[in-house]
Amino acid sequence: MEHLVNPALKEIQISGIRKIANLVATQYQDALALTIGQPDFPTPAHIMEAAKRAIDGHKTVYTPNAGLPDVREAAARFVETKYGLVYRPDQEVIVTAGASEALDITLRTILEEGSEVILPGPLYPGYEPLIRLCGGVPVYVDTRDNGFKLTADLLKDKLTARTRCVVLGYPSNPTGRVLDREELEAIAQLLDGRDIFVISDEIYSELIYERPHESIAKLPGMREKTIVINGLSKSHSMTGWRIGFTFAPAAISQHMVKVHQYNVTCASSISQYAALEALTVGIDDAEPMKDEYRERRDYVYDRLTAMGIKVEKPEGAFYIFPSIRQFGLNSMDFTLKLLEEERVAVVPGDAFSPLGEGYIRISYAYSMERLRQALDRMDKFVSKLG
Repeated sequence: MEHLVNPALKEIQISGIRKIANLVATQYQDALALTIGQPDFPTPAHIMEAAKRAIDGHKTVYTPNAGLPDVREAAARFVETKYGLVYRPDQEVIVTAGASEALDITLRTILEEGSEVILPGPLYPGYEPLIRLCGGVPVYVDTRDNGFKLTADLLKDKLTARTRCVVLGYPSNPTGRVLDREELEAIAQLLDGRDIFVISDEIYSELIYERPHESIAKLPGMREKTIVINGLSKSHSMTGWRIGFTFAPAAISQHMVKVHQYNVTCASSISQYAALEALTVGIDDAEPMKDEYRERRDYVYDRLTAMGIKVEKPEGAFYIFPSIRQFGLNSMDFTLKLLEEERVAVVPGDAFSPLGEGYIRISYAYSMERLRQALDRMDKFVSKLG
């Protein structure tokens, strides 16, 4: 009966990130893995206590589809306090089952067959499959010669009458690069007067090192066409709690919530009570984590450059995306050879679209001791390659 499966789904592959992670789990358990974007900090204790109180209080029933009113209010206050974004909690905020579901309901709301979605590559592999399942067409912009940054000049050449949406994922997974206000203003000016949505994926917004986070939704004329996606997975080390948010104009949110309703009904009630604690008492919980990530970022960057490897210095998130072109191996061969010979696991760059070929992604959401050991082994490995 497989011949009856959705043909679009048959063309979709398991994420290259997960392929390597699964390989390590099954065949290379002794490897030092630098693969998954999983914060190595525990969820803050006060958040877990809030979840326990919710369980003890039998708060285990359905919530309103869009989320508990208190959680939506807290999420709106959070983004206003942090980033100057203003949204009405009752009409413009949806609590989702992680940022992944937020992205899914957004794309299913705004796309139709043949809609083009512009993606700055290389980028996180979770966008393209969802676009294709909606009947949309991913259109990649090559940012490799621009420090992995999408600019208005690069974007304008890709705009067509079929362009429905532009995705901005900054800080970037896999590169850690960030767009500053001037760069965002140029994109906003280009899109002014055009009926084109922007999906601003800001899941790493609390993990920017040297400057405040800037959202394109705050710029003149952009709020009404921007859907902001955020969540608590990275900022509060709550990946398994599956709490994300959408912030969008009421005219769009009223349709997004319908997709959300028929998808998951509502986000987990217990996770929502944990989220309420995170957004209020834990509003600055990301700060000590960010300080640690910054130290690790500097260490990994310095080690890679000392190896003679070309790499852009990340400004946010907890990934670094060095070039391995000089070694004459494609990204998968380099990754497998490094894994087999030195028991270090990284992610091949082609997992982040074909534009990621010639690179590898290293996650530094791991202890400094693991990073030291892994980079010592990698140094030995690249020395042999010459």
